[in-house]
Amino acid sequence: MKKLLFTIFGCVALFAMTTTNVKAQNYKTGLGLGIDFGDGATLVGPSIRHHFSRNAALQGEVLFGGNSTILQAFLQYNAPIPGAKGLDWYVGGGPSVQLYDGGSSFYLVPMVGLDYKFSGAPLALALDWRPRLYIGSNDSDFNAGRFGLGFRYTF
Repeated sequence: MKKLLFTIFGCVALFAMTTTNVKAQNYKTGLGLGIDFGDGATLVGPSIRHHFSRNAALQGEVLFGGNSTILQAFLQYNAPIPGAKGLDWYVGGGPSVQLYDGGSSFYLVPMVGLDYKFSGAPLALALDWRPRLYIGSNDSDFNAGRFGLGFRYTF
C-alpha cells in the first residue's frame, strides 16, 4: 500500500512540475470548504484547488465526519462551457485514504463536475459526482452515490 501511495503522489508531483504555469481563465487558486455527501456519512473540511494551466488542476481535501478523517487528492482536466461565462466542466480523480480508530481504508475516486466562478466576486462554487471504489486486501466495494460540493475563496 505504501508503494502504491508513493507512486500515485509521485505521478501527481511530476505532473504538477511539468505543466506550464499559465493562469486559469477563471481563477488560479481557490481555498475554502469541501463537503462530501451521499450514501454514508457526510464529510466536511478544508479544500484547496490550484490550476497549473488552463486545463489542469489539483484539488486536495481533508474531511472529517462519521468518526473518520479522509485525505484525498484529485487531478482534474478542466474546460470552459461555451456560452456560459465563468462555468467550467471537469473530469478527473485520485486516491482517498480514510483513517479511523483501529485502521484505514484506501479508495480510488473518479469524478465529473461543474465549477462556477462568480463574476466580480472572489468566490467559486463546485458540484461533482464522485463514486468511490474501495480497494482492500481481501475484498472491494463500489459506492456510486457520493457527491462533492465546494465553496472557495479565489485568488
